[in-house]
Amino acid sequence: MRILAFDTATDVATSALVDGGSVLGERRSRAATVLEDIDALLRAAGMEPADVDAIAVGTGPGSFTGTRIGLAVARGLGLALGVPVAGVSTLDALAAGAHGAFPVVDARRGEVFVPGPRVVSPDALAIPAGTVCVGDGALRYRDLLTAAGGIVPPGDSELHVPRAAAHALLARDFGAADAVQPVYVRVPDADGSLA
Repeated sequence: MRILAFDTATDVATSALVDGGSVLGERRSRAATVLEDIDALLRAAGMEPADVDAIAVGTGPGSFTGTRIGLAVARGLGLALGVPVAGVSTLDALAAGAHGAFPVVDARRGEVFVPGPRVVSPDALAIPAGTVCVGDGALRYRDLLTAAGGIVPPGDSELHVPRAAAHALLARDFGAADAVQPVYVRVPDADGSLA
C-alpha cells in the first residue's frame, strides 16, 4: 500500500511517501509548504497523485493552526483522490522514533503537550529518572526535564521531529477523509469573533 503521510502540528512539518513499509522519500519544511512537499515527493518517486492508496495525517496535539492545515490538506486530498485517510497522534509518532521515549510537544504559554493527551506545566512533570524526552517541548524545557532526571538528546537529533514515515507505519484505522478529527487538549487562543 502506497501511503502519503504528513504532520504539520509542530514547527517542523514532515511528509513522507511509504510503499509497503519502505520509505520512498521524506521531506521537512513548515506547514505552509506541505502541498509543495507532497508534490516533490511524488515527482521524485515517479508517481502521480492517483498512485496514492491512502493518506496518514498527524492529528496533534500541537499548534492549532498547523494541525488544521494538515487536516484540511488530508481531507481535501482524500476526497479528491477517493482514498481513505487515517489520523495518527503526533505524540505517538514522536514516541515511535525511540523505543520508550516520552514525547513532549511545546504547547506555548509555558506548557507542554504530553501523552494522555494532556497539557501541563513542564515543571509539574513527574518522569522516572533516565526517561528519554523527545520533541520540541523537550528541547525548549531541557533544563527542567534534565533537573527532573530526564535525558534530552542533542538539539540536532532526529528524535525531536515527528517523522511522517512513523505516521504511515502507525496508521491503522483508515476511513472516510472527513471522519479524521484533530486532537485538541485545550481551547484555541482565537475564538472566531471579530469583536
